Amino acid sequence: MHKNNSIHNNLLELIGDTPMIRLNKITQDYPGNYYTKFEAHNPGHSSKDRIAVHIIERAEKEGKIKPGDTIIETTSGNTGFSVAMACIIKGYKCILAVSSKSSQDKISLLKSMGADVHVCPSNVPADDPRSYYEVAKKLHQEIPGSMYINQYFNEQNIDAHYLTTGPEIWQQTQGKITHLVACSGTGGTISGTARYLKEQNPTIKIIGIDAYGSVIQKYHETGQLDKDEIFPYRIEGLGKNLIPTATDFQIIDRYIKVTDEESAYVARDLAKKEGMFVGYTSGAAMQGVKQLVNEGEFNENSEVVIIFPDHGSRYMSKIYSNSWMKEQGFTEPTEEQTLKAKKPINNLNKN
Repeated sequence: MHKNNSIHNNLLELIGDTPMIRLNKITQDYPGNYYTKFEAHNPGHSSKDRIAVHIIERAEKEGKIKPGDTIIETTSGNTGFSVAMACIIKGYKCILAVSSKSSQDKISLLKSMGADVHVCPSNVPADDPRSYYEVAKKLHQEIPGSMYINQYFNEQNIDAHYLTTGPEIWQQTQGKITHLVACSGTGGTISGTARYLKEQNPTIKIIGIDAYGSVIQKYHETGQLDKDEIFPYRIEGLGKNLIPTATDFQIIDRYIKVTDEESAYVARDLAKKEGMFVGYTSGAAMQGVKQLVNEGEFNENSEVVIIFPDHGSRYMSKIYSNSWMKEQGFTEPTEEQTLKAKKPINNLNKN
């Protein structure tokens, strides 16, 4: 916990204690109250600051790494930035295997932070030697004195949010939260936050946001990884073509899927209506809420917390670029259309 009226020794001391902000205009016709846990307020502008520092500091305490060692990670961009920031401050080398789906803004940011960046094709199976998972594993095997964070399969990803995000939300809502809505990629954010909140009040409903083209929702419902569910999609940091062990499926009540197109426009809508310049997954989370309202999920007594994971500056060449939106064939929906949950016929990745 940091105090805003004191001098900080470095940026890492500013991680956490992000604000809870009421949503007003975008939710004005919805029953209940809606708030965002605004993770762009972290110094690395995303919720991934929490896990990067937690995992690195745990490894330091256990004597697994020492200054001058190399930290390796797979990332769609945000975790990489957080790891690179921590490495600069703590004195480690940083190597990142990044999905080609990541925006050029994110890749440029990572390079500007001194990271050695390996861009890997996004539309290959997880076990393909070209995938960013396999590239990171290979680098870890080849480089002595290296640590692979492996956020998708690291229980400490969950622990970081159990220890910070969950308690913060509980305190900020004075225990009144009825629903948590959060995107599910690695699953660490939703799982750790949910684990803490359910311990305080088991009736809190936990709703995960998934993408069309991802296997997460079906796995949650059936326990089966259905490869027929997999196809390319554009949202970064949401959904997966594998099952991350950093997701505690038992604690999540349900998933809802959102489309690339609607999520992009809702992110832009948040900027125009709330003045919140947030990332693609924040738009996805808000789109999920819109669909849940349409289903009648909430009532006048609902106290809904939506996690907005990162900042819009990382998507200037994507969802905030009119030319990119046009290239994707995205057409701005009416408010009525935005509310409707519909499965896209063709959601191909045009990166």
